[in-house]
Amino acid sequence: MFVIISLFRLFSLAALLLVLAPAAQAQQGGGRRGQHLGQLENAKIAFITTRVALTQDQAQKFWPLYNEFADKRRDLNRNGRLLRRDVTDAMSDQQIRENYAQSFTKRQQELNLEKEYFEKFQKVISLRQVAQLFIAERDFTKEVIRRVAGPGGGRGPAGTSND
Repeated sequence: MFVIISLFRLFSLAALLLVLAPAAQAQQGGGRRGQHLGQLENAKIAFITTRVALTQDQAQKFWPLYNEFADKRRDLNRNGRLLRRDVTDAMSDQQIRENYAQSFTKRQQELNLEKEYFEKFQKVISLRQVAQLFIAERDFTKEVIRRVAGPGGGRGPAGTSND
């Protein structure tokens, strides 16, 4: 009986992913880069859906909310990349102070966004699933980085770890 329920759930989630996949690819734009980003987005959806153990009903409510969160977080990160990261000899103390103040403000905005959506997510999935979501996001990112690093998994010279 458990196997039948698991298979039903797997097929339901697969059907949902097929519905969500074209939308994710359309957002990414055309071309080869867009195709790779679409594939990455689809992999992330599958990874998080599985790790958080979303039911079909939860997934239908969760993914639009998560996409809203991801868009807002992406906007914050884009704006944050514009901040000067290096302190140069040519910078005045005031410029350095302003740079750090902007950086602190950006980090606080990111934290506020996470806190806001931590509460919103609990309205559609359980607290335990929300906790799993943040872990799954981090694990997915680590896995992508590991795969991009290629054979050797990001190891430096003589098999030493870069961690």
